[in-house]
Amino acid sequence: MLDFKWVYELILLLYGLSLIGYFIDFVQTNRKANRIAFWLLSMVWVLQTFFLLTQVLVKDNLPIMTVYDGLYFYTWILVTFSLIINRLFRVDFLVFFTNVVGFLVMLIHISTRAQNDLKDQGVELVNEMLVVHISLAILSYGFFTLSFIFSIMYLLQYRMLKQKKWNAKLFRLGDLTKLDHSSYVAVILGVPLLLIAIILGVTWGYVSPDTFYWYDSKTLGSFLVLLVYVVYLVLRVIKGYQGRAISIFNSAAFLFLLINFFLFGSLSNFHF
Repeated sequence: MLDFKWVYELILLLYGLSLIGYFIDFVQTNRKANRIAFWLLSMVWVLQTFFLLTQVLVKDNLPIMTVYDGLYFYTWILVTFSLIINRLFRVDFLVFFTNVVGFLVMLIHISTRAQNDLKDQGVELVNEMLVVHISLAILSYGFFTLSFIFSIMYLLQYRMLKQKKWNAKLFRLGDLTKLDHSSYVAVILGVPLLLIAIILGVTWGYVSPDTFYWYDSKTLGSFLVLLVYVVYLVLRVIKGYQGRAISIFNSAAFLFLLINFFLFGSLSNFHF
């Protein structure tokens, strides 16, 4: 059998990067990020279409007869719709969340199909999914940590300016506007990474023979951390919060992240 494992990994990589690009465009209305995401998703569509045509023309089988084949065709439809909507209309909300659903369904299809078709390589792919889940979660925590540091620097700078403490430390902390924006950018990068990590973790729990606890403290805590930072973005982008108020909220959000990592992690049945 041909080694399709690397193709599956490539599809997931391109889809994940596309999802990050669409998220940045969704939050910032960034046309460059939108274009990059569009072409990455187009590459996913080409690979999907190749497999689809192989099934139809070579194997004379339309992949809709089983649940998992139907998932693949469903994902192809979602990607196709997403590309058309992105090209002809400007509905960022719809495009982003369509791709979130499509990415989740694609993960379920590929991981399940890999286990059935690729045997040992399929098990390896599922195990690698867990490694990527943990790596992306930790990477997102790194961005949230940077965001927290920028917020603390902002609050220190703000306090020194209020107290009119003009010294070398004041200038070494940096400009208030840049600190505020840097904190915001770090959250924008961290949120989609954590979202993808959670999707990978849920998919791994679905296809893995190991016991998966939906009500595990770390699982619920991760969803809550994502929710807290989504609220941060809502306050920042929609409500227009900036400066001291959003920096305080961001600092509180990071404290909750630490509680999730250390306390909820110690209470977890299967997380470290």
